[in-house]
Amino acid sequence: MGITRPCTKYNYLVKDVNDLAQIVQEAFYVAQSGRPGPVVIDLPKDVLMAMTKYIAPEKTHRPSYQPQVKGDPALIAQAVELMANAKRPVFYCGGGVINSGPLASRRLTQLVRDTGFPITLTLMGLGIYPASDPQYLGMLGMHGTYEANLAMHGCDVMIAVGSRFDDRITGKISEFAPDAKIIHIDIDPSSINKNVAVDIGIVGDCASVLGDMQKLWNKTRKKPSKKSLSPWWKQIDVWRARQCLRYKQAGDVIKPQYAIERLYEMTKKRKDVFITTEVGQHQMWAAQFYKFDKPNHWMTSGGLGTMGYGLPAAMGVQVAHPDALVVDIAGEASILMNIQEMSTIAQYRLPVKGFILNNQYMGMVRQWQELLHGGRYSESYMEALPDFVKLAESFGAVGLRATKTSELDDVIKEMIKVDRPVLADILVDKMENCFPMITSGSAHNEMLLGPEDETQKSVSEEGMVLV
Repeated sequence: MGITRPCTKYNYLVKDVNDLAQIVQEAFYVAQSGRPGPVVIDLPKDVLMAMTKYIAPEKTHRPSYQPQVKGDPALIAQAVELMANAKRPVFYCGGGVINSGPLASRRLTQLVRDTGFPITLTLMGLGIYPASDPQYLGMLGMHGTYEANLAMHGCDVMIAVGSRFDDRITGKISEFAPDAKIIHIDIDPSSINKNVAVDIGIVGDCASVLGDMQKLWNKTRKKPSKKSLSPWWKQIDVWRARQCLRYKQAGDVIKPQYAIERLYEMTKKRKDVFITTEVGQHQMWAAQFYKFDKPNHWMTSGGLGTMGYGLPAAMGVQVAHPDALVVDIAGEASILMNIQEMSTIAQYRLPVKGFILNNQYMGMVRQWQELLHGGRYSESYMEALPDFVKLAESFGAVGLRATKTSELDDVIKEMIKVDRPVLADILVDKMENCFPMITSGSAHNEMLLGPEDETQKSVSEEGMVLV
């Protein structure tokens, strides 16, 4: 119990086998309600070996644990009033909306469209608002888009929904959104004012609070008009014109961004496609270039940074959705962390697809060593990689490889068509870096947009670009 207490939501030590049924039911309730989190049940061997008669528990709820679902009406009214007077608003939304359920995503989408405000999402929130919608600014944060980060820096009202202001999002705290009045909606009261001081903190379930906000917004007569928001959208269009995600695909060498774009184009019309990722450059490129229009179709370990997450996650998703296309967008170093799960995938005949962006480096480590440590590379080059085609075949799976752009589409088609597990080894540009990038300790308006940038860009108090 002691070793798990710091990293769990709650834990139990079962001392009497007759308590086990109640504890198990309670544990599932605690894990799934409020802000979801892991719960540990510690079973001593004497309890584990004991016999008992199962009696269904009468109560599920734990009296001392009662998450607040309904938001304070007075605070919701204050938030709507602040939104109605905004000149440079932005929605900043995260994984808490997904945890709240599909209704929260639908209500958020409707509220964003009703207000006409721009919206940006965290890595864990991708899919809660359609990426194809013009009000969407792209992902926020360290490898977020130019327009999303500068909108956050220059906004005057920020509506944070189910997001926790982690360091990958805020950058330099002292310069985070300097002119913004911040509304924060979260079911976890400990998240309010934890990292960033907010002006209005609303504790409650996202779906409930967003529903109340939408009703009040549609009743209020004082709303920002399209005319009053027009200068803000014009500024956002200036930032969008920078095309911060552009890259140059020329010749036979496959750019990793191009590989993901082709994967997206060839899968976007399918009814059910689920994407998981490992950790590293490929994770950020997947977030940037694979467009998600629905929640719960993107599985990634996020800020936890768990190399090896993607393959077993894909395995679990495939069990839950046996007829869906499940693709693990992976890096060659990260997928090797749990490559033994190919044995489980083979045993259960799961048609999981591993789409490996193979640059023969621990790419994000190499990128940081190049940009922040003067190119002093240390243990980031992978000199002893397996042959992924033969490795796949050794597990009874299908191995495919693309070494140049002309081979890429055929490999993706074959990967999708085969009703068996696949490892697709996509050999990509070894030295490609992931941009935009906000270096650690920098503010949102201090971004590197590409290798040609010798100076960082900044933004004035009015939100205009200074080069």
